[in-house]
Amino acid sequence: MALQEGSFERLRAAGCADEVAYVQACLRLFFASGAGAGEACVPAISVANICDIARLNKVATFVLKALSRTPASGAPPGLLEWLDIYRRRTVSMNSSGIMDSITIDKVLRDTHIDFVFLKGPVQQHLLYGDHFMKPSGDVDILVAPTGFFKAREALRSIGYEVAGKSRSVWWVRFLGEQHMERGSGSRPSTVDLHYRLQQPGSPSPRDTDGFLRRKRSVEIAGGSVPFISASDTLLLSCISVAKAFFNREPCAGYVCDIRASASRLSEAEQQSVLDYAAEQGLADTLLLGLRSADVLLGGSGTLLSERATRILSRIGNEDLLHMVIAPWLSSLRWPQRRTVLWELCGREPVRYLTEAGWAASADLSRRMFERSQSQ
Repeated sequence: MALQEGSFERLRAAGCADEVAYVQACLRLFFASGAGAGEACVPAISVANICDIARLNKVATFVLKALSRTPASGAPPGLLEWLDIYRRRTVSMNSSGIMDSITIDKVLRDTHIDFVFLKGPVQQHLLYGDHFMKPSGDVDILVAPTGFFKAREALRSIGYEVAGKSRSVWWVRFLGEQHMERGSGSRPSTVDLHYRLQQPGSPSPRDTDGFLRRKRSVEIAGGSVPFISASDTLLLSCISVAKAFFNREPCAGYVCDIRASASRLSEAEQQSVLDYAAEQGLADTLLLGLRSADVLLGGSGTLLSERATRILSRIGNEDLLHMVIAPWLSSLRWPQRRTVLWELCGREPVRYLTEAGWAASADLSRRMFERSQSQ
């Protein structure tokens, strides 16, 4: 998610502790079974800051739905109007993405490429019964490394071209993805074609191809498309949180997906997910996402919540909360990236050195690319 530094600077200067608390209260209300949220209303609150926080975290529709359970007079003046406009734009954007997905599905099937869709409106409907919870400007697709270039050519056959910035070695080799665009104007159709699922600096799944083997068929717009399994949906959301922490970006939207995914699991299924994450080498990545959900949305008292308390235990709940929803705060004590990587590698020296070396190589490649672009 590309963020404008100006948004961070404005929020950092404002402090916005009350606005952060307001958005958090709305998110907790959204996931609560009952109605009523008197505590979500804070006097002398900045609507502009609330809007920025909700937008940057991609949770504006969550806030809108939460406030729909409260008297309209409880919302700050102007907030509901902004949220409604945001919702309408999300519907428009995601509707276009759904139609693009159907077109992409057909061309990849016709060329016999093994693929699966990630995230986006399909996931939102599975988790919330609504295709339009979060704006999704890109269509994310995962293919096997051996099918990456064939898939790219298939997308070119329907008008997509690789975006200039993603032609570099850093994108293809280290990120394991490329952006492809079709059309021009303010909203071109964009595909993120992946064969990796994590950027350097955080552990990657040991068996990315397993995401393809475990895919399920999901109905959409009168047809069906391949989508990742329920356990992989949870794990990918946790991967996205780890990536956001590395980049120091807000990620409450991903954390909401973690809670929505985990809340559907029985205790036996929770143990199965823990075992599966361990097999993928992502046990601590899973726990980091789960602890983030408990800090943002309240503890769930489940097996997963009990296991999650140990991850990054030296980071207090308040700092972790702000890492999730307000990473711009000047008071936030960010842990060093290598400390987080050490924890996510299970404190295993060999794996840590491997991942750290890969991250260092990626950073060197990125710097060389940026230097060549500036000349």
